Amino acid sequence: MFPFIIIWTIWFVSEIVLNRLLRSGTYGKNDQDKGSTRIIWITISIANTLGILSAVFLKAPLGNLSIIQYSGLLLIVAGIIIRFIAIFSLGRFFTVDVTILDHHKLKTDGLYRLIRHPSYLGSLISFFGFGISLNNWISLIIIFIPVTLAMLHRIKIEEQLLTQQFGTEYSDYIKKTFRLIPWIY
Repeated sequence: MFPFIIIWTIWFVSEIVLNRLLRSGTYGKNDQDKGSTRIIWITISIANTLGILSAVFLKAPLGNLSIIQYSGLLLIVAGIIIRFIAIFSLGRFFTVDVTILDHHKLKTDGLYRLIRHPSYLGSLISFFGFGISLNNWISLIIIFIPVTLAMLHRIKIEEQLLTQQFGTEYSDYIKKTFRLIPWIY
């Protein structure tokens, strides 16, 4: 149980730190974000709480092998790595709220060469891994589906703003990339 608590804690604390440190400075001053940061955090809080409670009180194991739970931990770590690579490659243009900063440039290389939203992909992989690490079908569904829907809502808002800001440069970029999953979506 110790590795689970360590990885879960690192993941949750890293997200809280990101949320506190990487706001745009315009958070709450304009409506570019359209409340999507709040929606995501509320969804995550409710989904994770219900997912954990389901794992404790409702027996619906994914399987009887401990490798299942450990593979969930590996997915959490892989998601964290993908997310942080995306964040570091965006540099000062990464914010946890949807906004366009001064002198904002469209990022189209690195992970962004194939995927328009690798940071969200990393998060979703981590949430999927968290559900698997709980070894419970019900928990996996309760956590992953609402969080995915909240992030897809956020992506829609972000892509509208990027289209307004960058026009044909962004629409051309959309034609050459995938939203979240390379060669699929």
